[in-house]
Amino acid sequence: MQIQIKRAYSPVTADDGLRILVDRLWPRGIKKQDAKIDLWPKEITPSTVLRQSYHQDLIGWEEFRAKYLLELRQHPEALAELRGLVQHHNISLITAAKNATQNHAVVLKHYLESPEEENT
Repeated sequence: MQIQIKRAYSPVTADDGLRILVDRLWPRGIKKQDAKIDLWPKEITPSTVLRQSYHQDLIGWEEFRAKYLLELRQHPEALAELRGLVQHHNISLITAAKNATQNHAVVLKHYLESPEEENT
């Protein structure tokens, strides 16, 4: 099935499939009933320290990416659940991130699309 990344502020559409919020914090200004979020697995979101370090420019993109991958690997059960969902459903990874190319949802999407043996 297909994985796409959508901003939390984009309209909900029929082709979204399962809408999975991948931010640790709820997107500012969005009502929960309007967001239509199906799953919010906080354990696969970047830690508060990592997220703040990246947003405050204390670390760059490559370091953030590498550290986030290490954090992801600490939650194999949650990742296995997501991989299972991807096999049967279209998935939208929902994020409030403004940068469309350098954010944690991009890292997570690539991780989920890669063969499991590449991610160990």
